[in-house]
Amino acid sequence: MSDNVKDTYRALTAANAIIDGRDPVADKSKILVTTEHAIAAILLTLMGDPRKASAMLNEGLVQGVEERLSYYASKGRRP
Repeated sequence: MSDNVKDTYRALTAANAIIDGRDPVADKSKILVTTEHAIAAILLTLMGDPRKASAMLNEGLVQGVEERLSYYASKGRRP
């Protein structure tokens, strides 16, 4: 299994754990709060410092998420 396939599997597993059976429409705000907690926890674990974690979020993570969303949109897919 390639690293890309493994990454996709990990991402889908994480998304399922974050959604955890909640209704994605009715519980959207609750799901996003859990997502915020997860991202903050991962960044703090990786960076070890809140300032460095914030910089990583602003300088790397946001751009990467935007690129993935753009790529997904360019393929004409809808979630």
